[in-house]
Amino acid sequence: MEIISYVKTLAREGEQLADIAERAGTDVLVPTCPQWRVADLLRHTGSVHRWATGYVARGLTERAPFPDAPELVGAELLAWFREGHAGLVRTLTGSSADARCWTFLPTAPPSPVAFWARRQAHETTVHRMDAEAALGVPFGAVDPGFAEDGVDELLTGFHARPQSRVRTAEPRVIRVTASDTGAVWTVRLSPEPARTVRGDGAEADCTLTGEASWLYAALWNRRPLTGPGVTGDAELARLWVDTAGI
Repeated sequence: MEIISYVKTLAREGEQLADIAERAGTDVLVPTCPQWRVADLLRHTGSVHRWATGYVARGLTERAPFPDAPELVGAELLAWFREGHAGLVRTLTGSSADARCWTFLPTAPPSPVAFWARRQAHETTVHRMDAEAALGVPFGAVDPGFAEDGVDELLTGFHARPQSRVRTAEPRVIRVTASDTGAVWTVRLSPEPARTVRGDGAEADCTLTGEASWLYAALWNRRPLTGPGVTGDAELARLWVDTAGI
């Protein structure tokens, strides 16, 4: 995906998140984020947006402290969130594609600006789902190609890092297949961080098969990782649910 496509998605998803949060009310619990209320969701995502803006706008090449969110509530909190989201969209829109700044995943798009556009588009989409869970409505649609991209970022980026807790005492293999886009990932688990590659015909101990949007929500633990799409060793699916939180 091109930077502009990520930015358009970020813009739309952030606006939807704010609108849904306003309808739900900032004091409502978020079922997909235990112990969070909508206010916590807005503070977290709003701070992430400002954190990302700082790297791109200032060209920071080292990790910066995560900004604290103000203790605002209600309409003031929503206005603060919308301001930060709009600022991130403006910054990414106005930045040169070859601008340099810090990033944090081992696999990433070809430039730091593309990295932050991609990361924030997915960050905001997943948290839009959290707002929908708080409101008690079904998740809105996620474009299959964008969902595939998000699964790839999660598997080859986040869970390739030393911080990932998705590990097994003995080598095991999970196969992830997006039935609508045709994308296939092979996730090799061991006592070390997972190694994920696209394709690979290795025999799998557990297979996860479904539309890319289902995989996207389920692997981010926003939907149950159960049902006919989970075959083989179900313990590996439960391991994911228990240890894959970011």
